[in-house]
Parts: sequence; C-alpha cells; structure tokens
Amino acid sequence: MTAQAGTVTVITSFPKDLTQAYKVAFEKSHPGITLEFLNKNTVAGIAYVRETPAGNRPDVFWASAPDAFELLAQAKLLAKATDLANPKVPDKIGSFPINDTAGLYFGQALAGYGIMYNTRYLKAHKLTAPVEWKDLLAPAWFGHVGITSPSRSGTMHLTAETILQGEGWTEGWRTLLRMSGNSSAVTERSFGVPDGVNNGQFGAGPVIDFFGLSSKFSKFPVEFVYPSETSIVPANIALIAGAKNTEEAKQFIRYSLDLPGQELLLDPKISRLPVLPYSELKGKIPDGYPDPAEIAKRSKVHFDVDLSQSRYYVVQSLYDQTITFRLKELQQATKAIYDAERKLGDKAKTGKAAELLAQARKLAWDPLVDDKQAADPAFQKLFSGDKRDASVSQKITQQEGEWNGKARANYDEAVKLANQAAAL
Repeated sequence: MTAQAGTVTVITSFPKDLTQAYKVAFEKSHPGITLEFLNKNTVAGIAYVRETPAGNRPDVFWASAPDAFELLAQAKLLAKATDLANPKVPDKIGSFPINDTAGLYFGQALAGYGIMYNTRYLKAHKLTAPVEWKDLLAPAWFGHVGITSPSRSGTMHLTAETILQGEGWTEGWRTLLRMSGNSSAVTERSFGVPDGVNNGQFGAGPVIDFFGLSSKFSKFPVEFVYPSETSIVPANIALIAGAKNTEEAKQFIRYSLDLPGQELLLDPKISRLPVLPYSELKGKIPDGYPDPAEIAKRSKVHFDVDLSQSRYYVVQSLYDQTITFRLKELQQATKAIYDAERKLGDKAKTGKAAELLAQARKLAWDPLVDDKQAADPAFQKLFSGDKRDASVSQKITQQEGEWNGKARANYDEAVKLANQAAAL
C-alpha cells in the first residue's frame, strides 16, 4: 500500500502510553506519514476544533466521550466517512450503537466506568474494598477519595452521567456530592485520579476502566471494579471536517479499526477493550481480561447519549460551581455531619437532633437544580450557547454566580445545623 506523504494531526485526550504505541506502529507500517498528537482534555478539544478555521483544523478527533462526538456532529465539524467502517465490528454493545449511523464517527475501543483502588492504602487505613459507588459515601472514606471534574475530563463527565442516569437526577447528584465531600482533592486532569491511586495519594476514585486495568496489568498494587451502575460505551474516532490531510487521516482511522490497531489495545500499558469481537482476536486476549459483552449484560444502566448531550454543559457548570470551586466548604459540611452522627450515636436518629441533621444533609447533598429545570430545553440551550456572544456569556456567568453563592451559603448553614445537633 502506497502511503501519501504528510502529517496527520490527531487531537486526543488519551495518555502518551497509548498515543506513542500507535505512533510507532502506524508510522512503521505507513512510511511517509507522520502522526502528530495534540493532547487536550475532551472539552478543550471540542473548543479547539470549533475555534479553528476550516483548512487549518486537526485531521482526527479521538476520545472516549460519545456525547462529545454528538456535539461536534451537530456543529457540522465532522466529515462523513462510511467507507472506513470495519464490517467485522458488531452494530451494538448491549443496546448501545458502536458506530454513528450517519458515518460521522466510529467506535475504536470500548470503555466502562468504575472504581480504582489501592490495595496497600486500604489495608493501611482499614478500609473495605469498594464494589458499588455507594461504598465510597461511607464516613470511613472521608478524605480518602480522589476525583476530577466533568469540565476537565470527558471520562469523568461520562462517569457522572452514568451515575445520574442510573440513579436518577436527584439521587445521582446526592451520590456525586457525597462522594466529592469524601474526596481530598479535585485533580486538574483525568490522569490525576489514577496517578494518585497508583502512588497512594488517594485510596480510591472513579476512573475509566483502562486507567485501572493498565495500572493493574503493569503490577501497581491496585484493583479496578465495575459497579452494577456502569455503562460500556464506545471510545470514538472521527475525521474532522475542514481538515488538512484527509486522505492520510483516513489511513490512520482505518488502521485503528483493523486488526493491527485493535491488537495494540491489548498491550498491558494500554489495556483497553477492543471493538472487534474476541473471536477475531483469538489467542491475543490476556487471562482475566474483562469481556465487554458480559459487563454490558450485567449493567443496570442503558446509557442515553442524547440525554447526556442535551445537558452536557449544564452538568459541567453545576458540578464546578457546587463541587470544584466549593470543595473546601463541601468537605467542611460533610465532616460536620459525620462528627455529629458519631458523637450522638443513636440519639442522631430521633428528636431535634435527627431533624437538624436531616436539614444539614439536604443543604449539603441535594442538587441546586431539580430534574424539571435540568430537562428544560431553553435552560439547556443557554448553557450550550456561544460564550463569545456577550449576552449569552453574561447570562451564564450570572447563573453560575448564583449557584456558587448558594452552594457556599448552604454548606455554611449545614455546618451550623450539624454543630447544633452535636451540641444537644
């Protein structure tokens, strides 16, 4: 196969272990084509493509979040390329389509969401290994969890959406707020959580499976578990509309979907789930490797990408204003509630103390936006509007300021109420 000379620029959120492996293997099999990776988190990647004029854009978008590809497709920033699909890839994983039906993007790997934990850390702090998200909400886990933000990580956005869709809007936010109240930090990138679990900074945290599996297969003292509320969805690859080197980019996308590119996913440093059926990868699957079809069958969540895409920026803004930028106050409220419960014992369950603690929990752990408002198309449209428009930006800033102020006031009040309960 004669390769065309040129450079293919790939914008991706994936770590260097993965991108470097693909660069070496692809360039070896396609002499004359150079792969150049532009590493940005998914949200920043979308913004970069949106803001770059046609003719100067990167060639390929490669990331884990299917809702991000829907946003790019709606903005007409992806090029149709139906000829790139690998016919050996199944149509669906569980009930979720692997490829876009319009041929704008393709599932290149499969990804699930779950909990990564450090076995030595758990032993040292006498913590029970978590199995479900709810396990990370126990008072014993206070200060031992690491998290990141959906606005900083497409995979964290999908984790948050999986919980919101699995538990419902209100209960899902209670889980996110309580888990965050137990956290010791909000990391700057999605890599920060698995790195922190690997080195013992955190006991556990929510991560995409390949972070946990690659660390485990690289002999770190860690385990990874898929809760019953997980989702197996495609990590996608797409040709960007208005790209510079379309034909060479197509060769890279085709390579990533064919057998050589799929086998690379099984490298212990990468540890991703292929989209090709395991029957096509005979003898290549490591012992104990997860089977995505089985995980999808067990999962309670049937991920709705349209729902996730419709409230994409609402979830990010609400999370940042109530968690990321108010973590200290959320931690203080969470600790005050735990301290009161521990001090009062059974007395916390009845009378005035129970009433005060119920109010404190509601203030600390209930979302500021109800499910009805979150589903309002006008509300969603505001947050997905062009922030370069001064009137749009002003409205968003005003709303975010109200949430931020309300969150701080609620957390402060929760501390007071918990302290009042403890004093009884």
